[in-house]
Amino acid sequence: MVDFHLSASLVFSILIPLLFFVISKLKTSTSNPTKLPKSYPIFGSFFAILKNRERYAHWTSDIVTSTPNLTFTLHRPFGRRLVLTANAANVQHILKSHFHNYDKGDFFRSTLRDFLGDGIFNTDGENWKFQRQDILQRFAFDNICKIAFGYDPGYLSESLPEEKLAVAFEKAVKLSSDRFSSFIPYFWKIKKALNIGSEKQLKIAVGQVREFAKEIIREKKQQLEGKSGLESSSVDDLLSRFLSSGHSDEDFVADIVISFMLAGRDTTSAALTWFFYLLSHNPEVEREILREIKEKQEATSAYDEVKEMVYVHASLCESMRLYPPVPVDAKEALSDDVLPDGTVVRKGTRVSYHPYAMGRVEKVWGKDWAAFRPARWLEREETAGEWRFVNKDSYTYPVFQAGPRICLGKEMAFIQMKRVVAGVFRRFRIVPVVVEGAEPVYIAGLTAKMKGGFPVRIEARAEASS
Repeated sequence: MVDFHLSASLVFSILIPLLFFVISKLKTSTSNPTKLPKSYPIFGSFFAILKNRERYAHWTSDIVTSTPNLTFTLHRPFGRRLVLTANAANVQHILKSHFHNYDKGDFFRSTLRDFLGDGIFNTDGENWKFQRQDILQRFAFDNICKIAFGYDPGYLSESLPEEKLAVAFEKAVKLSSDRFSSFIPYFWKIKKALNIGSEKQLKIAVGQVREFAKEIIREKKQQLEGKSGLESSSVDDLLSRFLSSGHSDEDFVADIVISFMLAGRDTTSAALTWFFYLLSHNPEVEREILREIKEKQEATSAYDEVKEMVYVHASLCESMRLYPPVPVDAKEALSDDVLPDGTVVRKGTRVSYHPYAMGRVEKVWGKDWAAFRPARWLEREETAGEWRFVNKDSYTYPVFQAGPRICLGKEMAFIQMKRVVAGVFRRFRIVPVVVEGAEPVYIAGLTAKMKGGFPVRIEARAEASS
């Protein structure tokens, strides 16, 4: 403990004078003519990062899209560097052609290990190869639990219960993502060792989540043990398939369960929240979606129905272009490298591709990039005159990642979202109840959300009730 106090005193005896020096410079300096943030010795661009911490995705997007090669290096405290890019060639380099050189890295893995363990979002190598807002969150939470684990938490039941697991899960997500904003690298480890503050809260929340995951695993094991060989071969949920494949390590399977919960709950609900928000401001798009839903409702199956909803699919893609569920995703270079645009990357440097910024690149999306226009994803077929979906390559539009780590649940996510849209819009209108002119705030964490959620009023459609 004496050593800790001595080292801390030494550090602060250096930092405090530097802090006053930087503040004085900030007060006397003229405005920065470029969008690049100022960087100072030891502190890097910490003050700019701190100032923009509530709008990190917007701020870094503005910087990235203002640079000639859509790439810039953010200087973090103590010499750490973060390369951010919206350059599609760089994204392809990182996620595909040089995939072997960019993994999650120790900084990312250690920061999220307490919560995600070695789940698919937080692992590399063999483990990775093997795994390969309020109402909407309640729906997504129930849905992913049923699909992945054969378990129904009943979080969307009529009484809207305060599910302890969901509350603990939400707290674990927030506190885990907060670790990345620490001024001093790994300062959270000191708090963890002392079991104080946010780390104490995180430990409690993670303990509740992991215990729940293990309870599901134990119950599923008992179910599988009670089935015959023929019955066990016909299991219909993902957890049963993992356990049946011979992976019985409880901690590892719990990591898988938690990662599936994060993927199925947060990303889908975040995407739908922004989708409904955009539709509330674009009635002509809503009318076209409603027309398509009515046309396709005679389909023989729910899958066939949503598969044919081309305009709905385009609208979802357009919504996620503007508000991607994961705004920035980071990797770490295992060795020195040079990106296609000439950016030099040293071993150990974190490199982030920026889906939020990439959806705002004018030379890719046009001068009207800020407009919500699903038609930019569509073409009219010459013969039948029907809409035909025109996809963008996954390196220009990496909302679901790309290359070997492309999202395993991409198709399931689209089916799930289209079924929700069809089910809701066929019977109801979504009317926002926010103050006129108020703009929602895009909060970037492990996943991006709308600050405070999207308050709405649900109204029955006259044609649905007649």
